[in-house]
Amino acid sequence: MAKLRIGVIGCGSIAQHRHLLEYAANKDVELVAVCDIVEDRVKEIASKYQAKAYTDYKELIQSGEVDAVSVCTPNYLHAPISIEALNNGLHVLCEKPMATSREEAEAMIQAAEKSGKKLMIAHNQRFVRSHQLARQLIESGSIGKIYSFRTAFGHPGPEGWSVDGKDSWFFQKEKAYIGAMGDLGVHKTDLLRYLLDEEIVEVGAFIETTAKDFADVDDTAVCALKTESGIIGTLAASWSYTAKEDNSTIIYGEKAIIRLEDHPTYSLIVHYSNGEVVNYELGKIQSNDEGGQKTTHVIDHFVDSVTQNTEPLISGEEGMRSLAVILAAIKSNDTKTIAKVFE
Repeated sequence: MAKLRIGVIGCGSIAQHRHLLEYAANKDVELVAVCDIVEDRVKEIASKYQAKAYTDYKELIQSGEVDAVSVCTPNYLHAPISIEALNNGLHVLCEKPMATSREEAEAMIQAAEKSGKKLMIAHNQRFVRSHQLARQLIESGSIGKIYSFRTAFGHPGPEGWSVDGKDSWFFQKEKAYIGAMGDLGVHKTDLLRYLLDEEIVEVGAFIETTAKDFADVDDTAVCALKTESGIIGTLAASWSYTAKEDNSTIIYGEKAIIRLEDHPTYSLIVHYSNGEVVNYELGKIQSNDEGGQKTTHVIDHFVDSVTQNTEPLISGEEGMRSLAVILAAIKSNDTKTIAKVFE
């Protein structure tokens, strides 16, 4: 079988630490093209991976040399690049958040449907082993009725991770649209929807800039969320956790409490109401920190969905539903009211 020819558009940190490495490690892939508006950067990456360098994404898309692309650009470019690629008959793996509005997300989904090509959004938390096992435990009924939850994703901020440091697009509203809530919060809205297997329908949010005085986007957000069955809980997303990353989730159920990624050794701990405690050592969550897993499984899943013609776990529709919670949080903060996710 011929290898899947891949192009990566945007050669910043997420491409360098995730997409490029994982494509290079996949035996079913040929990494043939890379694109970035920074010419020196794209030439260096192209040389490293023996790929062709482009500075114009439209040239790459229309080259006829690739079957699929990863879109690893600033948020405001996700939709136009993805739509251009889909309209030209390419499969698309797009970084999160998939777009900056519901209208953009819907246009991406329509382009995928019209072209018959795959559109996957790169939410990696569904592939974490502890999260997958927690979903199975909840589905099995062993946790009982779910009452509440608490989830957080915070770290010191993109300036320590982005190739452009404090000058990164992450901090510029016209390119990012939203800060920590879009960067980290959307991971957790997707995770909660996956774990609980139901939609979040209402949001009350406080979204502030408290730590990054050089940024014109939020760096700290705290939200109260309500699901369709009435489960209530909180989500925190922040670039102000200066000493240590927090990527934890706790599910409070009738028969047990599940603690996810909240212990240095045990990535899943189940405290049953009868006093029994079960610890699961499943390996660390993917992270840029020392000892964190470097494989997200996102790339392999995308490649498999294309080569085996299966629906990706995080389709455009799934990505849009997770984005919709973030957009509702923004509305809630702006209007100082409880916002409905789907109106």
